[in-house]
Amino acid sequence: MNDAVIAFIGLGLIGGSIARGIKRETPETKIMAYMRTRSRLMEAKEDGIVDVILDGIGNELLECDIIFLCTPVEYNADYLSKIQPFLKPGAIVTDVGSTKTDIHEAVIRLDMESCFVGGHPMAGSEKTGYVNSTDHLLENAYYIITPTAKTTQDQTKRLVRIAEMIGSIPIVLDYHEHDFVTAAVSHLPHIVASSLVNLVKDSDNQQGLMKRLAAGGFKDITRIASSSPEMWEQICMTNQQNLTIILERYITSLNQILDQLNQKNGSYINQLFQTSRNYRNTFSERATGPIAPEYSFTVDMADEVGAISTLSVILASKGISIRNIGINHNREHGEGALRIAFYNKETMDQAWKQLESYHYELISN
Repeated sequence: MNDAVIAFIGLGLIGGSIARGIKRETPETKIMAYMRTRSRLMEAKEDGIVDVILDGIGNELLECDIIFLCTPVEYNADYLSKIQPFLKPGAIVTDVGSTKTDIHEAVIRLDMESCFVGGHPMAGSEKTGYVNSTDHLLENAYYIITPTAKTTQDQTKRLVRIAEMIGSIPIVLDYHEHDFVTAAVSHLPHIVASSLVNLVKDSDNQQGLMKRLAAGGFKDITRIASSSPEMWEQICMTNQQNLTIILERYITSLNQILDQLNQKNGSYINQLFQTSRNYRNTFSERATGPIAPEYSFTVDMADEVGAISTLSVILASKGISIRNIGINHNREHGEGALRIAFYNKETMDQAWKQLESYHYELISN
C-alpha cells in the first residue's frame, strides 16, 4: 500500500477496527491517532495499533497520506477546517459517518472537494469504543464510498483498495443517493424498533406480561433499539429530510393496513405477508448495517444438570471460542433450548460440525 502514513481523528469502534485491519495487513503502515480520551490511545499504542499519539491537530498531520475522521457525525465537519492547513499535496481526507450530505456540504464550503472522499462502513455493534474494536468487524460488510464532484478516479481507487484490504465490499455512490437509501434501510428501522419497544412499555400491564413474553420474535426484531441514543439522534438530525420522506411513506402504508384490517380484508393481509416474504428472501446474508449480525444457532436439548458444561467441553476440545451462551425461555419460532453465539461465521460453522458429530439437534437462527 502506498499510503504509508495514516491518521485517525477519533479512534472508537469503527476507527479502531479500520486501524486494526490495516495493521493486520500492512504492519509497516505508520498510524497516528488523536482523541480526547488519552487512555484509549495509550491502550491502542500498547496493542501495536497506534504508532504516534497526537496531542491535537497540528504539524504532525503534514506527514499523512490519508486522514480518517472517525468522530460522531456532528463533529466530523468541524474537524475539516482544523486539519485543512495541515494537508500535504496529494493527501486524502475521508470519514466514516452514517450520513454524508452534511459533511459533503461542509467540504464544498471549505473548497476541499479535490482532497475529500466520503466513506461509510456499514457495520457496527451495540457496544462502542476502541475496547470493542476488532480487526475483522468490517469483514464482508459493505463500505460505501462517496466521491465529490472533484474526486479523481485514483483517489476513489485508493479508498476502494483500503476497504478491500480490511475485508469489506466497497460500493461507490453519490452522497445524495447514499443518504436516501440509508434513510430507508437503516435509519427508519431504528425509529420503528424504538417506537415498538416504547409501545409495549406503555401498553404493558402491571405484571409486565408483554415484557416477559417479548423474549422471542419481538426481541429479535427490536434488537437495534439497544443502540446508542446519542449516536442515533445525530444520525436522524443530519438526515432529517430523507428520513421524513421515508417515514411519511411508512405511515401511509400503516394507515392502509389499518383500513384493510378494519374492513376484514384477509386477501390484502395475505398479500402483504406474501410479497414481503418473497422480497425478504432475496436479501443477501452479508453483514450490513450499524449492528453486526449475530453468528449463532440453538441446540434442542433437555434442561439437565451438566448439559451446558458437557457441550462447552466438546467445543473447547476443538479450540472453539463461544461469544455468548444462554437459555431460551421462549420457543415462539421453534428455537432450541440453548442459544450459542460466536465471534464469526467460520467459528460458528466449526461448532455446528462438531456438535453435529455428537448427534445434537441443531437449529439455525
